Amino acid sequence: MRILAIDLGKSKSVACDFEAATSQAKFYGLRTVPGELRELLVRCRPDRVVIEVCNQAGWVGDEVLAAAIDLQVVNTNGSAWRWQNVKRKTDRDDALKLAQLSAMNQLKLVHLPARPVRQWRSLIGYRQTLVDRRTAIKNRIRSILDAQAISMPAGKSGWTHKSVQALREMALPIEHCPPGDFWRAELDEELKQLDGVEAGLKRVTAELDKRGEQDERVRRLRTIPGVGRRLSEMVVAAIDDPHRFASGKQVASYAGLVPKQYQSGMMERHGRITGHGNANLRRLLVEVSWIGLRLNPRMRAVYERVRQGGKTRKKIAIVAVARRLLIWCWAMLRDKQDWEQFPEGSQSVRAA
Repeated sequence: MRILAIDLGKSKSVACDFEAATSQAKFYGLRTVPGELRELLVRCRPDRVVIEVCNQAGWVGDEVLAAAIDLQVVNTNGSAWRWQNVKRKTDRDDALKLAQLSAMNQLKLVHLPARPVRQWRSLIGYRQTLVDRRTAIKNRIRSILDAQAISMPAGKSGWTHKSVQALREMALPIEHCPPGDFWRAELDEELKQLDGVEAGLKRVTAELDKRGEQDERVRRLRTIPGVGRRLSEMVVAAIDDPHRFASGKQVASYAGLVPKQYQSGMMERHGRITGHGNANLRRLLVEVSWIGLRLNPRMRAVYERVRQGGKTRKKIAIVAVARRLLIWCWAMLRDKQDWEQFPEGSQSVRAA
């Protein structure tokens, strides 16, 4: 088998043309642009291309698949990839190691979604970026007022139309500020940025809502009591193809909702969750799980069973609910069934 392993860089990359039968390797340098990648594929005619997961992996994978070549996208966080006690580590070494590990089938592979799914994921992530940016601006505004001994209503009350209008009355353009009142100019700039972020967030949210209404999978997950648009679309985009997971445990592991395991001899214990995967997905699952305790009896049952009546186990219990919620979502997508079609304790859910 002829393997082309590419150590991708932002502007320049190094490729290793590796013949598995003879272990002979040739190296090529190229710019990380589509044209030079296509030329390299034609020149080497590989049976398989191996790349690391990174920002460039999407379009590179599209080019490889368009050329009808087997593609492997790998996660270099795996134990087989770790570099220890080495005196040299170069791009060539990386490319060669990718090829060698691929030939021995010792690489941890990553699912590469189709371009529309990747763009959907990106837009979902961008919406969260706008939400975080809005929060940072609001915190900065509160900080500006605190420095002037000016209080504003706590929580959401501080951002009603009336409260924001009061802020605008205190703000002044910088060219109109006296030297002792430059805080008003800072407030004016922050309010302008807040308006821009709010407008962008509204447009992005409207587009995501439109797509969600058109997607049967998103509508299906919204039948779960307590689950809304944001979590539904994020789960669907993250899972993509539910059949790529053999069990609910694999799904939970993919989202980083399984505990770390420590085992040595007769000793075995479990620690905190691994935290691998999409952090926004985990955060949303936990947030929705808290809401679901009031709206969804099955979530409440899981929570109470894990909490065991103790106050110190609340966080452990809510993570258990989040894990179970994700597995329920996966099972519903896998079996194409709505929430009402999953009776409590059904085999299809418990098997997950």
